[in-house]
Amino acid sequence: MRKVSIFGATGSIGQNTIDLIRRAPGAYDVVALTGGANIARLAEDAIALQADVAVTAYDDRLPDLRAALAGSGVEAAAGQAALVEAAARPADWIMSAIVGAAGLAPGLEALKHGTTLALANKESLVCAGRLLLETAEKHSARLLPVDSEHSAVFQGLVGEDIEAVERIVITASGGAFRDWPLEDLPKATLAQASSHPNWDMGQRITIDSASMFNKALEVIETREYFGVRPDQIEVLVHPESLVHALVGFNDGALMAHLGAADMRHAIGYALHWPDRQHLPVERLDLARIGQLNFRAPDPARYPALRQAYEVMERGGMMGAAFNAAKEQALDAFIAGRIPFTGMAAVTEAVLERFAAESSLIDAAMTLDNVTRVDHLARQEAARAAEKQIG
Repeated sequence: MRKVSIFGATGSIGQNTIDLIRRAPGAYDVVALTGGANIARLAEDAIALQADVAVTAYDDRLPDLRAALAGSGVEAAAGQAALVEAAARPADWIMSAIVGAAGLAPGLEALKHGTTLALANKESLVCAGRLLLETAEKHSARLLPVDSEHSAVFQGLVGEDIEAVERIVITASGGAFRDWPLEDLPKATLAQASSHPNWDMGQRITIDSASMFNKALEVIETREYFGVRPDQIEVLVHPESLVHALVGFNDGALMAHLGAADMRHAIGYALHWPDRQHLPVERLDLARIGQLNFRAPDPARYPALRQAYEVMERGGMMGAAFNAAKEQALDAFIAGRIPFTGMAAVTEAVLERFAAESSLIDAAMTLDNVTRVDHLARQEAARAAEKQIG
């Protein structure tokens, strides 16, 4: 039996991972499940999967978790240190699906133990891609992409030479406001931004889809993971969300990855890699679908994309500053303190502020330094948000 752990088990990626594991009884020994505030779901899944330990990220929810696990034999733990300790427990495969920069420390710890890390936490590569990749190499660990776009690229490169790649195209649904008049965007409400036209996801990722901040992070992730130049990375708006990515080669060929909008595609590929196994996902009927549409993203509608290329041009730990600013700006929008378009204004202010901080941005990429940049960028983003209110 393969030993597996799932970090971010109560989110959509974690729940889809659990679905696949439950479909193969006796194939997996679950070591650790971690989650946030959804204690009931975390405890229920930990008991059902007979996990060794369940960890909530919130220290104050430990009594609730202990109560929910009472008599089950599953250990309860809480807090950041407990997350890192869980990542150090021997496992063959770990799903990293914690949202945000909080997923970096557990992911690094897992890699230090030579684990195969299935990475759905794009923020880790954005904040500290070089650190993650160097840690994996040093400890003979492996990083497998789980974002659907990067899994698609990864699959498209099987048996190919990266030197033959001319471009990588990742697709975006365009989000809730892809067809809105630009002048209406400042008036977009939280409820409108939280409703995706194609599927149901968590609130934060749905809003990030509407602003395309998620795609901005994925552009940076593409550069970090595959080592291509920024000018080799393109984004296309693809409303049907069936083509996840395309790889363009030096002979002019484009290799596309198509599949239903179901994260079990990418999760299952990483779970079973290097083999393919049957997955319980929809099979596309292209005759019924009839046509696929693509268009270039509007820079005025999605300023986050421009910012992503500026981040890559600056390099260093600018990605950590950008991600922290994005998370802080999203918090401010959800709290009703800034308008939808104010999020890009916040990240713009932070990038301008940190562009001149060479001693900070170009410092050695260590977890401590990344954490420091993250903290300072969040402070700067909070100030930028307050100026909008004022």
